[in-house]
Amino acid sequence: MPRVSQDHLDARRRQILDGARSCFARHGYEGATVRRLEEATGLSRGAIFHHFRDKESLFLALAEDDAVRMAEVVAEQGLVQVMRDLLGGRGEGEEHPADWLGTRLEVSRRLRTDPDFRARWAERSQQLTEATKERLRRQREAGKLRDDVEVEVLADFLELVLEGLVSHLAMGLPADDLEPVLDLVEETVRRHRRTS
Repeated sequence: MPRVSQDHLDARRRQILDGARSCFARHGYEGATVRRLEEATGLSRGAIFHHFRDKESLFLALAEDDAVRMAEVVAEQGLVQVMRDLLGGRGEGEEHPADWLGTRLEVSRRLRTDPDFRARWAERSQQLTEATKERLRRQREAGKLRDDVEVEVLADFLELVLEGLVSHLAMGLPADDLEPVLDLVEETVRRHRRTS
């Protein structure tokens, strides 16, 4: 029996995650039945659950994958860029940010209602927070970030704005006019030259 290459296994795993992301975004966690996951991924339940123990493991892997991708965007461009992406941009080679939104909403809901998920997610969610703080520290060292507020406070501020944006989008409120709001958020954390 021929061995399956690691590249093939990785590609299959990515195919499952990409299909599951759109399925969870469209139907929510409960609505993402095995049949719908099969349709979204184009694979059988055996192929899906060969890579992931169960639906919970698949969702957690997907949420972790999105957190890693968001942390990469934060490290290079900042948390406000993640917010801009959620409003409708598309990162090069990335899935549609609206699918990020679906995963983020499901994570938020499960954090509120599932203590076991909350415990497992706590250790994983630190990655985005740490990427945000590290980006802010680098910006401060480069003289681009205001220095009258602690980095931790600025990181908390940006994360609260992100959560507010996610809630806004979840309620189906208009998003076309939010770019100036994100410009204001960026200006709020930047260092301004004092004029005398």
